[in-house]
Amino acid sequence: LAWEDGGSREADEGRSGPGLQASVLLESRPASACLPPAAGMFGDSAARGADAESLWRRDPGTRCEAKSCQTGEISTVEAAVQSHSSRDAGMQTDQSEETIQNLNLQKEAPVDYAGLLSFLQGVEDVVIKELNKNWRSHAFDGYEVNWVDQNETVFCLHSLSCPEAQDQKLQVTSISWNATGSVVACSYGRLDDGDWSTEKSYVCTWNLDRRGLNPKRPDLVVDVPSSVMCLAFHPSQPSLIVGGLYSGEVLIWDTSRIEDPLIWRTGMTDDTHTDPVYQVDWLQDSKHSHHFQILSVSTDGKILVWRTQRDGQLTLVEGFALVAQQIPWSMKLKKRTRGETAVGVTSLSFSCFDPSVFIIGVEGGYSLKCSTAVETAAVPRTGSSVPLKAPAEFAFSPHGGPVYCVSCSPFHRNLFLSGGTDGHVHLHSMLQAQPLTSLQLSKKYLFSVRWSPVRPLVFAAATGEGEVQLFDFGKSSQKPAVSVKQASAQTPVYCIEFNFKQPQLLAAGDASGMLKIWQLSSDFIQQGPREMNHLEQLANEVTD
Repeated sequence: LAWEDGGSREADEGRSGPGLQASVLLESRPASACLPPAAGMFGDSAARGADAESLWRRDPGTRCEAKSCQTGEISTVEAAVQSHSSRDAGMQTDQSEETIQNLNLQKEAPVDYAGLLSFLQGVEDVVIKELNKNWRSHAFDGYEVNWVDQNETVFCLHSLSCPEAQDQKLQVTSISWNATGSVVACSYGRLDDGDWSTEKSYVCTWNLDRRGLNPKRPDLVVDVPSSVMCLAFHPSQPSLIVGGLYSGEVLIWDTSRIEDPLIWRTGMTDDTHTDPVYQVDWLQDSKHSHHFQILSVSTDGKILVWRTQRDGQLTLVEGFALVAQQIPWSMKLKKRTRGETAVGVTSLSFSCFDPSVFIIGVEGGYSLKCSTAVETAAVPRTGSSVPLKAPAEFAFSPHGGPVYCVSCSPFHRNLFLSGGTDGHVHLHSMLQAQPLTSLQLSKKYLFSVRWSPVRPLVFAAATGEGEVQLFDFGKSSQKPAVSVKQASAQTPVYCIEFNFKQPQLLAAGDASGMLKIWQLSSDFIQQGPREMNHLEQLANEVTD
């Protein structure tokens, strides 16, 4: 009863919840239902369950309402402002009568032409005398206008190498600049030892104007099955290179064809050289000025001229042969072993003034003046598809060893340089046998000499002691003006080449496989006053 009362009080007090509902349901039962049966205090009975209904199911669902907010309409107004209109007016003062009279007097002033002529005739002799005196004066000798910044030193601009060639310990055998002067090419092979005929070699090119130049990665690497002894770029087509191999073949590559650059070759025919090709050059065709032929020289004693064909072959069109019996002045060279009478040609240089005249260096130590216009037939030799001619016209005083380099002056028709394995450079005039001067540049071999293309009195030489020497006859005729070390450990420098388009650049290749580009100082690229006169004096010297 007390529990029921409590429940009643909770209901009376207005409380809510499950407790309230339970009390209400129990109150509706009779009192006897809440007591156990009388038969037994603890008997089994089934009690009715009490249910409590959930209130949250009856709660209304959540209601969402979306509303938007926007600013009021924005109004804009444009207004233009312009200055007021303007007017220009010109004003000038009137000329005074005095000014007008003065102008008229100046226009009408009489000129005494007779007196002027008399005056000029009177001073003419004095003025001409002074002008002649100034012209003969040496007061301004050596004066140069500094149009550009002066570079006082010679320094290495690039050190280029080919990893594949250096892995094989190949040497740089030849260098050439292309027609634009921006690309340099070099050939790799061997000049000292090794099996030259079967060893793989390379031709590599670098574009020095290219952004991101990698000195250790050439722009183009051409694989060649035999040692490349020499190469030369085409004079006007920047992508064509001709090369001579140890096997005697002559090849032409087109560097614009990356996949297959080989476009012409002589092949191994009866006309092909039987000894290594030591120099190649491009000759302008006398019949077609825009066509070029290829000249090759070899130690087999032959100088051959080739023409390109559409089938990719080079065919022989002209040839010359040097044999000891036909050397002028009866200056017989020592016969080669096995009774051969051929005179091995190691170098060649054409005259810059007469395209038919060229100088060659031979293994016997002589320099010979030759001509392509000769008609004398060479001693009959078998195995040639064209008749060979004897080109030698004049022999010069010999070196103490083979002549590996000759270079004709670009500024004087009679001067040329020769360098031999005796370490000497001879300055020759084509008009006399004895050298004008002889310079000992090295105690070892001398492999290359080149005249400067811009300085008449300057030449460069590559020595077997690893030096590149620059001579200036205007300063000294006995010692180099500058000597730079190309490589360490006295590694021989085999080849050098000036850049005709960029004369401040000189390329040099050595036995370590390194190609270096030297930046020359201003002294070696700017011609001085009266330099040509000095060169003419050298050429006119007479030796005993």
